[in-house]
Amino acid sequence: MSATHHGQPLLAAGEPLQQASSAMVLVHGRGATAESILSLANEFRVSGMAFLAPQAAGNTWYPNSFLAPLHSNEPWLSSALDVLASVLERINTAGIPWERTILLGFSQGACLASEFVARNARRYGGLAALSGGLIGPPGTPRNYPGSLDGTPIFLGCSDVDPHIPKERVLESADVLQALGGVVTSILYPNLPHTVIRDEIQHVQAIIDALK
Repeated sequence: MSATHHGQPLLAAGEPLQQASSAMVLVHGRGATAESILSLANEFRVSGMAFLAPQAAGNTWYPNSFLAPLHSNEPWLSSALDVLASVLERINTAGIPWERTILLGFSQGACLASEFVARNARRYGGLAALSGGLIGPPGTPRNYPGSLDGTPIFLGCSDVDPHIPKERVLESADVLQALGGVVTSILYPNLPHTVIRDEIQHVQAIIDALK
């Protein structure tokens, strides 16, 4: 796979960015596409929101498990985090404030979005991590600087997800709450690795709460 995600497409749906009053960045999972995650935009009831979905080189943000040593996923991980930073900067430059910008990711994209928000703590419109958690092996230091200042956060995952240990979901919820996030975390019993209607409803609540 390419060592960087530079030059990959950024897909858009919903309101054109220059006319939008809010935005959502959707981050796809391993082996998936920006197009596939962007289809989630159809599930939400909202007007005036721009939906942006970056594409990973080779459909993968980083090569190894999110539980692998951090250095083993470099330089792909840093490049992926840079992609999110550039998308958010584009949104901010268009006049949409951080407090009206939501990050949503599924699976590997949920891990990436969670890690980005933790490393770049500020008041966002929200974070929705669907089947994911913070990146790094067990015991990774979580001394992130800054404050999420009341950012609404939803973490949803199966309690038997084959890729995401429930312990990491719970740890991530604790870390994000300690950073000042208002966290809701749900472990759904015996679900497959997927997005379900209840999770969509929790994301809808975050959208509805945008000031």
